[in-house]
Formats: sequence, C-alpha cells, structure tokens
Amino acid sequence: MSLLAGKCGIVFGVANRRSIAWAIAQAWHQAGARLAFTYQGERLKENVEELAATFGADTLILPCDVTRDEEIAAVFDAVGRAFGKLHLLLHSVAFAPKAALEGRFVDTSREAFRIAHDVSAYSLVALARAAAPLMTEGGSIIGMSYYGAEKVVPHYNVMGVAKAALEACTRYLAYDLGPNKIRVNCISAGPVNTLAARGIAGFTQMLKHYEERSPLKRNVTAEELGATGLFLASDGAAAITGQVIYVDCGYQIMGM
Repeated sequence: MSLLAGKCGIVFGVANRRSIAWAIAQAWHQAGARLAFTYQGERLKENVEELAATFGADTLILPCDVTRDEEIAAVFDAVGRAFGKLHLLLHSVAFAPKAALEGRFVDTSREAFRIAHDVSAYSLVALARAAAPLMTEGGSIIGMSYYGAEKVVPHYNVMGVAKAALEACTRYLAYDLGPNKIRVNCISAGPVNTLAARGIAGFTQMLKHYEERSPLKRNVTAEELGATGLFLASDGAAAITGQVIYVDCGYQIMGM
C-alpha cells in the first residue's frame, strides 16, 4: 500500500524543476498523496502550472504571497473546499533582498531584516495557523532550513538569522499543535543548485567545500531530500516532532 494513500497536501515554494520543494512533491505524489500547489507572482506561475500538470490536469494551483494574510486565507479556503481536509504542508519559502546576501551581516538594513524574517520565518507560523483547522486527522508540517541557522556561513548573512528563527518557530509550533496530532519538523538540507541558492555569493565554492569536507565526500541530491520529506510525512515519523533533520551527507557533524 502506498505510504501516503488517501492523504492530501499543499506545497509552498516550487519555483522550477530543480526546487527542493518539487523533489518532495514528487515523492509525496508517487506515494499516493493528492497535492495542491501555490505560486508567488506571475513570474513563477507558468513554471508551477507546467510542473503541477504532470500530476493531473485538475491539480489545484493557487496564487499566494505569504506576507499577505488575506491570500493565505483564500488558499486554505480553496483547499478546504477542494479536499475537505488536509494532512501535509511543505513550507519551502525564503527570501532576503540580494544586497543583504553580500558583504557584511552587520550592514544589514532594518528593512532587509524585516523582509527576511517575515517571508522566511513568520510565514511558517501563518501557514500552520491557517492549515491546522483542516488537519482534523492530524498532520505533518515540514519546513526547509540550512546549516547557516546554526553556524556562520559567509554571505548567508540575514538569511541564516531568519533560518534560526524558522527552526525556533518549528519547536514552538510543534508544542502548540502537538495535542492536535500535528507534527512540525524542519529538514536542514546541504547545498543544492536551486534558483534560490544561486543568489548566494560564492555558492559554487560552497558546493565544492561540502564535497571535500562531508563524511560521505559528496553533496546531497534532490531525490534524497524528497525521500526524507516522504519519511517525515509518513506514519513512520509519527513520534518525531519539533526536530531539525540534517540531510547534508554528514557535514553538520564536522568540526574541521
């Protein structure tokens, strides 16, 4: 029997076929889940529509700016009408102004700090709050983090601080939603060549560094992150909540 047969989920953060969100969505779909997708702005609409159509012409695709509560409310109203309930939510959303991902962290502007935290961290809280009433049978909420939340990664800057906030939000949400049998976890992925990653200065050097230093002597693949997302969505992870799961070929354990 498929691991996610009968489950319904929604995916936030697909940009193109290289997106980690797309890898996890594919794993969920192949395991039997029925999915809805959102997109941020017209620029990404066509990409998401093209990818989601591979799951069926009737796949639900909705616009959503996660900084606007009215758009979040409209998304979950539509999901409620289409599915009746919800079991899975993937939050793979992050953004900081490009200037804040260059130079020194100490030079981060107040506005860049606000934007990074609103889009990258508070949005998890807003989405979880809106999803919870539909998760009447319990559920799994998964966010995407990175090692820069724990240690200094040059040029990651304010995004690392925002990811630290995201990981803290994960723990507090896990506590609040646990009585409703809703689990909240984060995957801390090693570097993957995505649209978002290419906005970080020195990203190609980062890939090489991970390959040289990680115990497995390679970088993680999108398919491996999809498999982890499937595990956390499944009943096999029924007792796991509030955790940050490192999927980075072991890089996180290294001191030197």
